[in-house]
Amino acid sequence: MTTSTARVLALLEILQGGGLRTVPDLAARLGVDERTVRRYVGHLLELGVPVDAVRGRYGGYRLAPGYRMPPLMLTDEEALAVVLGLLAGRRAGLVTTSAAAGESATAKLLRVLPAALRRRLDALLDTADFTARPRTPTAAAPETEVLLELAEAALHRRPVAIAYTDRKGRDSDRTVLPYGLVAHAGRWYLTGADPADGEVRTFRLDRITAMSVRSGSFDVPADFDPAATVLDGLARTPWAHDVSLRVRGGVRHIRGHLPPEIATLSTPDEAADEDAGWVHVRIRAERLDWIPPVLAAIDRPFVIERPAALRDLVRALARRLEEHATDESA
Repeated sequence: MTTSTARVLALLEILQGGGLRTVPDLAARLGVDERTVRRYVGHLLELGVPVDAVRGRYGGYRLAPGYRMPPLMLTDEEALAVVLGLLAGRRAGLVTTSAAAGESATAKLLRVLPAALRRRLDALLDTADFTARPRTPTAAAPETEVLLELAEAALHRRPVAIAYTDRKGRDSDRTVLPYGLVAHAGRWYLTGADPADGEVRTFRLDRITAMSVRSGSFDVPADFDPAATVLDGLARTPWAHDVSLRVRGGVRHIRGHLPPEIATLSTPDEAADEDAGWVHVRIRAERLDWIPPVLAAIDRPFVIERPAALRDLVRALARRLEEHATDESA
């Protein structure tokens, strides 16, 4: 966006505040001369924005009475992307402006969206929680419709029926009392209770293949914490592999390749000379094939304690790298 375009939009924002604005006042607020202000007003008129010019000693510009900006025409996915971008940026500390500025931007966006979409996004913001930033930009995303419908159901405390495929590929139909939504490590999770036994469960939204809202209502326990429940559920997941290894290097360097949502790091007692400078790494994973490339990227000495299958994969990667390095056929 060019500077002049940004200032034209800033002029429109000022005029939307209502009242008559003098040319000297507008020039001061925009940081331009009075002739430029008049040129910017001309641009707004060309865009069909009805700006009235009031002549006289106390004249200036104002928007025509009754004029309102038309609704911002975004699809559900586009609006979701913008609102979540603002929210996640603030939560992750990626926004350099004040928290008030981020909240104001979100409020302005919601104000000009169509009412039905605004209600759904309000429901999501009221029911969603966030933990860690995404570990990868390619994490599976749920259908926008599923996310927004679940947000509304959680807000209004309506049961939902879902078709779900678990991590082992098994399909099932379930009824869930949606307590809350949580964004964690690049994925969305639904946490809620099974109405049959009251057991609280966690579901990945990208594994929900169909859903519908049912009649009825429910109460959420007063001390229920959706984010803590999701993290606890993930910690209890029986992963296929329990990886234990030691890496000789700094924690900060290792964390650059193995963030907290992937691995736990611990340093031994400094008095143990044989372990000085080594960091213990614990990873629970469904697959092992992605770990050898990460260890290669860390580029520090390491010792694999378990499982033995990981050593075989590392040796296989080393052989392939050696073959590629010595291949002179290209």
